[in-house]
Amino acid sequence: MAMTATKLADLQKAALVHTAKAREIIEANADKSPSEWAEDDRKAYDEALAKGREKLEEIKVAKADLAVIESAKSLADEIGLPDSAKDDLAAQGKQPIRERVKSLGLQIVESPEFKAMIKPFGDGRIPEKSRIQSDPISIKGLFVGGTDTSAGAFVVNEQTGIVEMLGRKELKIRDLVSVRRTGSDTVEYVEQTSHTNAAAVVPEATSSAAPTATADTDTGAVTFTNATGGGYKPEGSWAFERKTAVVKTIAEWVPATKRALADVAALEGLINDELRLDVAEAEEAQILNGDGSGENFTGINNWSGIQAQAFSTDLFQSIRKGITKARTVGRVNPNACLVSPATAELIDLAQDGEERYRYGGPQAIGPRTVWGLPVVESESQPDGYALVGDFSKAVLWDREQTTVTMTDSHADFFIRNMVAILAEERLAFAVTRPKAFVNVDIAA
Repeated sequence: MAMTATKLADLQKAALVHTAKAREIIEANADKSPSEWAEDDRKAYDEALAKGREKLEEIKVAKADLAVIESAKSLADEIGLPDSAKDDLAAQGKQPIRERVKSLGLQIVESPEFKAMIKPFGDGRIPEKSRIQSDPISIKGLFVGGTDTSAGAFVVNEQTGIVEMLGRKELKIRDLVSVRRTGSDTVEYVEQTSHTNAAAVVPEATSSAAPTATADTDTGAVTFTNATGGGYKPEGSWAFERKTAVVKTIAEWVPATKRALADVAALEGLINDELRLDVAEAEEAQILNGDGSGENFTGINNWSGIQAQAFSTDLFQSIRKGITKARTVGRVNPNACLVSPATAELIDLAQDGEERYRYGGPQAIGPRTVWGLPVVESESQPDGYALVGDFSKAVLWDREQTTVTMTDSHADFFIRNMVAILAEERLAFAVTRPKAFVNVDIAA
C-alpha cells in the first residue's frame, strides 16, 4: 500500500507542476483577455491544462486503488489473516491483488477504452445530450480469488456453425464461351473451311456471242477468251465440313457415413456444394487446356487451327499484334484477353519511362483493359501466354447439368451404413472457328 501512496503523491506533484505553469501564463497576461494572448502562450497554456487534466484522471484512479486495497486489508484484519497474507492475497491465485479484489466498476473506469471515451470531455463532465460509446472493454475477472481457469465448469464453448473451407480459384471461362443445350450424345455443326471471294465489277454485255472457256493445266482456273460480248460474272467458291462434338462426363464422388449426415445437418449441403465446385473447376480446366487424349476434351489452347503470335518487344505489343491477327485472319472482333494472375500483375505494375503506372496504379478504378479488350484473369491460363479472341466461337453444350446423387449401393456400403455421394455433369465442347483465337507469347 505504501508503494501506491507514493505513486499518488508523485501524481499530485506532477499535476501541480502543470497547474502552476498554467497559472504563470495567466499572471503574465493579466492585462489581456485570452483571445489577445500570443500564440505561443496560448499553446503552452492549453498543453499545461491538458496535461493537468490527464494527471487528475490518474490521481482519481490511484485514490480508488487505495480505497480498494484498504478495504481488502481491513477485511483481512477482521478475518485474522497473518501479515504475509494481508500483503499478498494473491497467494491463493495467480492474479495480483488489484485484479482479484477490485470491483467490476473499477475495472471499467481504469480501462484504456473507457479513458479514451471520456478524453474529449476534459473536465470529466459529459453534456446531457451527448452520445458516447466506448470500444469493447475486456473484464479480466469477476470472482475474487479466481484463477486463470476461474468458473471453468460454467464456461460453455460457443458453437458458431462456421466451417471455413480452404478457398477456391475464381471460375471465369464458362461465362466467356457460348453455352447451349443438347438432348443428344453427339453434337454436329458445320464449319466453313475455305472461301474464295471473286466479286468484281462486271461490264454490260454488248453481244450474245459465247466466249471460249480455257482451263489452266496447273491451277485448274477457267478463263474466257474471245469474250467480246462481255457481261460474264466471276464465280466465287465456298467449302464446308461437317464436324462432331461428343458428349463426355465429368464426375467425382466421396464416401460418407449415414450417422455423420444425420448428426450434422449442414454436412450434406456442404458436401454437395463442394462436389459441384470440384466438377466446375475440372470443367474450366478442360475447356481451356484439355489435351484431347482419352475422354479429355480438346481445350482452346490445344485446338488445331488456332493462331499463334510470337513475342514482340513487350507483352503489350505482342497482345496488339495478336488482336490484329484475330481481326484480319480470324475475321472476328476479339471480346477478351485471357491471362494468368501473374500476367495480370505484370499489366497492373507496368510503368512508363517516368515510373508512372500505365493503368493508374493502386488508385485506378474500373475494369482492367488492354488495347480496349477486357482483361480476364484465370488461374487455368498458363503463365507467359495470353489468349486473345472472340470467345463466342467456343461452344459448350450442356447435355446434363451438374447433379448430385446419393446411394448405399456401392461395394459393401449398405451393411456398413455408408453412402456414396456423386456429382456429375455431361457436356460437349468445340471451337467452331479456330482462327478466332490467337495464342500470344508474351514472355521474352
